[in-house]
Amino acid sequence: MKKIILIAVLFISFNSLQAQEAKWYNNFDEAAKISKKTNKPILANFTGSDWCGWCIRLDKEVFSKKEFQKWANENVVLLTVDFPKRKKLPQNIAEQNDALQRAFQVRGYPTIWLMNPGEGDVPTDGIIPLGKTSYVKGGAEKWIASIAPSVPKK
Repeated sequence: MKKIILIAVLFISFNSLQAQEAKWYNNFDEAAKISKKTNKPILANFTGSDWCGWCIRLDKEVFSKKEFQKWANENVVLLTVDFPKRKKLPQNIAEQNDALQRAFQVRGYPTIWLMNPGEGDVPTDGIIPLGKTSYVKGGAEKWIASIAPSVPKK
């Protein structure tokens, strides 16, 4: 009986680890530290989360899916660069997002940039762009295929 309980607990624990939701950061410096520590690039989602129809669709069809979350946990550090209309961001985040938007010349949403942070003390200095995509029809698998070639091999 103890073996059955132990196996059940291990199975549940393993499944909950696999289904772990991917964490989205909103602070570039925090994402950059994790990127450097894990040697994973940053995947920055430039979005209008509460008003942009294509952004909402991308979140619903791709970012909320287990397949994407598993891929993201293994390959990238997620950063939301949001430009909402109905909610107010903290001033430091709004200023950071404006600076990133200018640096990457983002003119439409959603725009997703894959990048490595800079090497110095200021991670926004010397950012290395690796790839860019947007909404891709066809769900998580097709979306991942649109950006995966830009992810550096481990």
